[in-house]
Amino acid sequence: MKTHFDIRAVPSHSGEHHQMRQLYCSQHWGWDQFSSFTMNTYLFVYDLMQFCGHSWIFTNMIIRFMTFGKGLVMRLCQLLSILEILHILTGIDKSRLFPRFLQITERIIVLFVVINSQEEVQGKYIVCVLFFLWNILDVVRYTYDMLARMGIYYLPLTWLNFSLCIPLYPLSVLAKAFAICVSLPYFESFGTYSIKLPFPFTFSIYFPYVLKMYLLVLFVGMCFIIQNLFSERKVHLGTGNIKKKRN
Repeated sequence: MKTHFDIRAVPSHSGEHHQMRQLYCSQHWGWDQFSSFTMNTYLFVYDLMQFCGHSWIFTNMIIRFMTFGKGLVMRLCQLLSILEILHILTGIDKSRLFPRFLQITERIIVLFVVINSQEEVQGKYIVCVLFFLWNILDVVRYTYDMLARMGIYYLPLTWLNFSLCIPLYPLSVLAKAFAICVSLPYFESFGTYSIKLPFPFTFSIYFPYVLKMYLLVLFVGMCFIIQNLFSERKVHLGTGNIKKKRN
């Protein structure tokens, strides 16, 4: 007697799994796209605010040459730049952390500790030169960053952004150092930030010595940042990258 096997189609759930997988992937992709759009919008707004602030300062310095000393907008823009460190730490900005950290802390220290604390220094021409160099670099950089958020790469602007900083950044460091040297007599005479602890500690901090030591840190950091600027220029202005950005 022959045994007959009744082969019937067994309902398969592979189709349902496939549909569920497609639905999950589409939802996940949609969330990633929304998150990326939100971050790009936020960075675009940040770059726009910095661009407007530095453009206002730059224009104001040209029209009214001596209004640079007590500008609220300058202080506000430099304080906002601290957000750039958070942008890198959270991953929404792909720049290198340490060079950007050095550049931001240099400006914060020179502006708030050296210039803002001594009214006599604020009227010096070297401060105007320093602010002029800062704002040229920032207007170009934030313009490039804003357009890059939208996927727009204008080749002359790209070249200017990664080339102008190489000669101007060392000049700005020299201007910072000169501003610090100009401020030293005022820190010595007024004793600003100098601390003398009472007995029994017999320990004191003479702030002009701290500034002189910071000058060494400033020039060491300059060498590191210049090296980073050259590497960034090579990456963004390489032949292959220029062709991609043109397309």
